[in-house]
Amino acid sequence: MKSMTGYGRATAALAGATLTVQVSAVNRKTLDLTVSLPREWDALEPMVGEAVRKQAARGKIHVDIELTADGKAAAGWNEEAAFAELERLAEFAERAGVAFAPTPEVLWQVASAQRRGGGSPLEENRPAVEAALDEALRAFAAMRAKEGEALLVDFLTRLEALRRHIEGVAARAPLVPALQRDQMLRRLREAGLELDPGDERVLKEVALFADRCDVSEELTRLRSHLDQFAALLKTDGEVGRKGEFLLQEIGREVNTIGSKGNDLAIARAVIELKNELERVREQMANVE
Repeated sequence: MKSMTGYGRATAALAGATLTVQVSAVNRKTLDLTVSLPREWDALEPMVGEAVRKQAARGKIHVDIELTADGKAAAGWNEEAAFAELERLAEFAERAGVAFAPTPEVLWQVASAQRRGGGSPLEENRPAVEAALDEALRAFAAMRAKEGEALLVDFLTRLEALRRHIEGVAARAPLVPALQRDQMLRRLREAGLELDPGDERVLKEVALFADRCDVSEELTRLRSHLDQFAALLKTDGEVGRKGEFLLQEIGREVNTIGSKGNDLAIARAVIELKNELERVREQMANVE
């Protein structure tokens, strides 16, 4: 099991610059990947995406690849190239008979298109970038795995709590029809009506009540869902989506028991089940 949150960082020394690769992730139902890197290294983005997808299937993941030189970002403005580009645009506008008055947005676009890479061309530095990315991703994966281990312990603890509450309901449910019969007879006596407990009308009413409040099928399905959930927690690979589906099914059965139980003790157990289940859902949102 792996958590969706994680962080990894690696650095490498290049000629006249330092390469820093950082990988960070937070929860997201699907894989949402963003990559930030020097403009002249845009060709690396597919490689970065492929490397990340080998490590993660879900989460909002950001990969930042940065060059720094002399304490400043190596990918700074290339003013000479930007001015030359503006001159070419001005000449083109003059030939086209169009007034040329660049706005701040145009200046930004031209300057951004002419950023320099601090003397770090892609091809000769690609191996160093790939190695640093691999190191950062391994640290990222290790952190996610460590958090996943902590989540697994928490899930197993809460799973046992769910089982205890379910077995409490299972022990209480068979007693409910007899309790309902006694309560019905007591009310009749209080109203001045005496009926034999063996009266056919009493037996019929108790039988109907027992059928309405029977939760044996729900308990069977609940136990099955919990067994599947426990098995899922121990599998490799993606757990989150399947876990969320099973928790949804568990919640449906718990709600049905709550509506059919018709007993104070069962109602209290259902409240505890719902509270525990909500905690499990919150944690499952952190699992890949």
